[in-house]
Amino acid sequence: MHDQYEVLAIRYGHHDRPASENFIGGDSHDLPMPLDYFVWVIRNQDRTIVVDTGFSPDSGERRGRQLVTPVADGLAAAGVDPDTVRDVIITHMHYDHAGNNNLFQNATFHLQDSEMSFATGRCMCTHQGNHAYDVEHVTDLVERVYAGCVCFHDGDEELLPGITLHHIGGHSRGLQCVRVNTARGPVVLASDVTHHYAHVESNRVFPSCDSVSGVLLGYEKLRKLAGNDIGRIIPGHDPEVMARYPALSAATKGWIAKLDAE
Repeated sequence: MHDQYEVLAIRYGHHDRPASENFIGGDSHDLPMPLDYFVWVIRNQDRTIVVDTGFSPDSGERRGRQLVTPVADGLAAAGVDPDTVRDVIITHMHYDHAGNNNLFQNATFHLQDSEMSFATGRCMCTHQGNHAYDVEHVTDLVERVYAGCVCFHDGDEELLPGITLHHIGGHSRGLQCVRVNTARGPVVLASDVTHHYAHVESNRVFPSCDSVSGVLLGYEKLRKLAGNDIGRIIPGHDPEVMARYPALSAATKGWIAKLDAE
């Protein structure tokens, strides 16, 4: 079917940290709770769409993040040629989601109006506001605007049959998630609407956020988009994703997972 898609998660990075660093207010158990870093691929017989582009090697090194496998290598292992990708969805412009845009020279980038306004406006005048952004990634997208390579969206919109974009905010002012029709029904690529399953399941908030109330309201919207089935939500940074879903192939176990599989 032309409105049904395969969805892949490609793990490219990792960061060891305790649970206390993942919740406002800390965590009384404070067990290890690492972050994984992903880009996602949505494809069928007609098209291939990439969601987010990951952190650049330089940015990851500066921030103490481990580059497990370069994004370009992950795409190649999934059979994706970046030169043939015509659409890239940027969920938000943080360093770990918009750092390899240069891989996609022929793509249109899809972004919320409010995210570009946020990332280039007065909220970036302090370290507290701008620490999750890398200015070179922001200016890269601004240059793409002037080159006619950015398509802006204002709120919830259908991108293509079977793929919808949903503005949520909270973590970042213009954060959007992606709802995709698959053989197992809708799958919601939450990105940083919820970093781990534990955040949306327990209504707890990741410390890096623009608005705590926005995050909590975002969880409500996320659940509705998933038909109140948490199993249809794909968190942005949870290593559990690789455990819950089958690998694309034996060679990509722990690296590339099929999110459309039952």
